Amino acid sequence: MSAAKSLFLPRIRFMRKILGLTRYVVFVPAVASIIGALLLMAQGSIAMINGVIDSVTGKTYLKVTIVEVLTAVDAILLGTVLLVIGYGLYELFVDTDLEVPAWLQVNDLDDLKSKLIGVVVAIIAVIFVGVFVDVDRAADVVSYGLGAGALVTGLAIFAYATKKSNTPKK
Repeated sequence: MSAAKSLFLPRIRFMRKILGLTRYVVFVPAVASIIGALLLMAQGSIAMINGVIDSVTGKTYLKVTIVEVLTAVDAILLGTVLLVIGYGLYELFVDTDLEVPAWLQVNDLDDLKSKLIGVVVAIIAVIFVGVFVDVDRAADVVSYGLGAGALVTGLAIFAYATKKSNTPKK
């Protein structure tokens, strides 16, 4: 081995080690996403309980109750998105052996992307139904429907266009 090569080899190993450790920077946004998810899920659950109490005590009309419940579900679904992001980032960058259900396992960014698209489509549907049943926003139904349809179509095209092939490369 030449003297120059033996001089630079320890530095290269050191740089690789430093660069490898930078993946742990993702720990902070992963934990922040999980904390945000817990907050949204708690607020959505509290809103749901309040809606049930108001409905049972007869303080609200059916359509108002429906909007309150859908708003609570929307917060819970958004919390789910943050939870999927947090778990996915943590699993991709920090700990690949994280024990999560099979449907939540993330092996690469494409897995995370497809899971997020699925939850975003569910949120779009809940928002649209909320607008659909809200008498104060009846004039907005068509524009929300077209917007939701365009967004879901765009997400489907994006998912299809960026989908990895399952055939092994030669």
